Amino acid sequence: MISYLQILVFVTIGVFLLWFGYSLLIGQFAGIRLSWLELQKRKNSRRPEGLPGDPQVCPVCSAHLDKGQLVKSLAFPSLTGGKDRLMYISGCIYCLNGERSRVCPVCGEYLHDSDILVSRMFERPRRNHVHVIGCSKCRRPSSLLR
Repeated sequence: MISYLQILVFVTIGVFLLWFGYSLLIGQFAGIRLSWLELQKRKNSRRPEGLPGDPQVCPVCSAHLDKGQLVKSLAFPSLTGGKDRLMYISGCIYCLNGERSRVCPVCGEYLHDSDILVSRMFERPRRNHVHVIGCSKCRRPSSLLR
């Protein structure tokens, strides 16, 4: 016959497993599990698509950028003293990391990691305006300086 001590041990282990399962699925540890699932969902989700030219949209990959995310670019001083400047745009963190495909909005060619967009930046009182002229394949940067 099974002794009372063995029955007590099995009952204790069963109660502990029930408590642990409840805590994991419903109780105090459920927040940890849900936050981990939320992080995995965010990591695997694609960035929402935006229309080229809209505010807070990367001109290279058309990814909608959150507040504080910037596009890597290089603006040169104006040669004529006017309010327009030459600007090279590399892309945002999503297309530079390789998460999204990089496409020129002018010619539609896929861009390599070393390719850039050539654009003009017009300085305005409230917000600067950027007009993309082409990429390093369809528009040579040296032809703009003449």
